[in-house]
Amino acid sequence: MYTRLAKAIAVGCFGLMALLSALDNVIDYDSNFPYVEHVLSMDTVYEDSTLKSRAVTSKRAHVAAFALIVAAELVCAVLCLWSAVQLVRTREDATAFQHHKRLGVVGLSLGLLLWFFGFYVIGGEWFVSWQSNHWNSTIPGLQLSILILLILLFLTSPERATAG
Repeated sequence: MYTRLAKAIAVGCFGLMALLSALDNVIDYDSNFPYVEHVLSMDTVYEDSTLKSRAVTSKRAHVAAFALIVAAELVCAVLCLWSAVQLVRTREDATAFQHHKRLGVVGLSLGLLLWFFGFYVIGGEWFVSWQSNHWNSTIPGLQLSILILLILLFLTSPERATAG
C-alpha cells in the first residue's frame, strides 16, 4: 500500500507543478511570454547562425504558441491531479489502482510532449535556443523530461495483488 501511495503522490506532485506552471504563466504573463517570443524569434542566438531563417516573428504565432503551452500545462495538471486522487482512493485494490494509472500516464505523456518535444526538440534544436545565453529552453526541457520519465517508470511498474 505504501508503494501505491508513493505513486499517487509522485503523479499528484507533478500535476501540482504543471498547474502552478500554467497559473504562473497566466498571472505573470509579462515575464513569461517574452521567453516564447525570444525563442521563436531567434533574436538572441549566435549572430552568424545560418539557422535564423527558421525564426517565427509573427506576434500572433507567439501568442498562439504561448496559449498552447498554457493549455497543455493545464490539461497535464488536471489529468495528473485527477489520476492521483483516484489512485489514493483505490490504493487497496490492485485492479482498480492499475485502471486509474491510465490518466496519469496520459497526463505525464502530454507533459513529455510539451517539455521534451516542445521545449527541448522544437525550442532547443529547431529554434536553436541552446545558442542563447538567456532564453535557453533545453535546460528546463531536459530537467522536466527526465523527471517525467522517472515518474512514468515508477507509476507503470507492475502492481502486486496485495497492497505493498
